[in-house]
Amino acid sequence: MDAGTQLISSSTTTHIFAIFALLIVIGFNYYTVYKEKNFMIMARRLKKATPFFHSINFIIAYLGAVLSAFTHDLSPTVILMIPVTLFLMITEIKRYKKMRVIRMKDIELQEEFKVFAKKIYLVQTFAIVMMYIIAVLF
Repeated sequence: MDAGTQLISSSTTTHIFAIFALLIVIGFNYYTVYKEKNFMIMARRLKKATPFFHSINFIIAYLGAVLSAFTHDLSPTVILMIPVTLFLMITEIKRYKKMRVIRMKDIELQEEFKVFAKKIYLVQTFAIVMMYIIAVLF
């Protein structure tokens, strides 16, 4: 196997593992929002998971760019992956910004945030799964 084929093979494998790792982080965050009753504990856990989310999302984007550049592939599927990655990043930033301003005494805002965060995580999961299905089909 030549070096180029090995690079593509290992990058593709790492890319797919990173996608599943991102789904695991999203699942952990969703579970935390769903199960944790104390908002401050929940916020602390989500705050600690945010760098993992962004790091894994960056790994996915970077490996996708390397694979696309190395194979000279700029198909509509690859082009669609760019806004999906940006969407994931932007929604996570919006979730974090909304969470960080909520204080302990703002019970109503805490409940609103939990509903908002659950929706964000479900939409993120849906976006990843749909992008994966599109990538496999096309």
